Amino acid sequence: MTAVLSLKDATLSLDGNAGRVDILHGITLDVEKGRSLALVGPSGSGKSSLLMLMGGLEQASGGSIQALGQDLTALNEDALARFRRKSMGVVFQSFHLIPTMTALENVATPLELAGDKDAFAKAEAELDTVGLGHRKNHYPSQMSGGEQQRVAVARAIVVRPAILLADEPTGNLDETNGTAVMDLLFEMQARDGATLIMVTHSNALAARCDSVIRLRDGRIDEGSL
Repeated sequence: MTAVLSLKDATLSLDGNAGRVDILHGITLDVEKGRSLALVGPSGSGKSSLLMLMGGLEQASGGSIQALGQDLTALNEDALARFRRKSMGVVFQSFHLIPTMTALENVATPLELAGDKDAFAKAEAELDTVGLGHRKNHYPSQMSGGEQQRVAVARAIVVRPAILLADEPTGNLDETNGTAVMDLLFEMQARDGATLIMVTHSNALAARCDSVIRLRDGRIDEGSL
């Protein structure tokens, strides 16, 4: 199988109030095309930081990160943004919808940024897919948490990304809505043949993935490989 994401000795250190803090230590990992991977571990173990490295949302302090054959560590911020718009979809725990935009406008945004002339037609079709076509003209404040997260999923998948990243996508949802959102993510992954990488505290969600990586203190727990 082809690795769509490959990390070799990747490290992440950030400057904090108390000085330099080492977050991730020598992460080496390959993620195969079309597979689903759960990142689990205690709070502060580096799960979300690793996901951010994979998405080019944080720059590695050392090592290398290859995504779809592209060296993310060699790209500047503008090039990384262009790469994400074309190849990655990201779903966050806190939805990250733009409050002054309707559901339709939120979903259409990545397509508009990519210069797609059919942005709104495609966005409307994706909202229909996630069961929210009837809410397309509603603003985030007019929708429930579950609905907002489904809009966020539609926005992440509307560009048909090769890589789908999800950071605690059910963290702010009740069990029923959380299950519905995860069902949707797995359905969209299967539909598009995408690679899904998910940070979760839920053992039940992790068990639904093809493989599980456990982190502890910024390192991969070798027992999880």
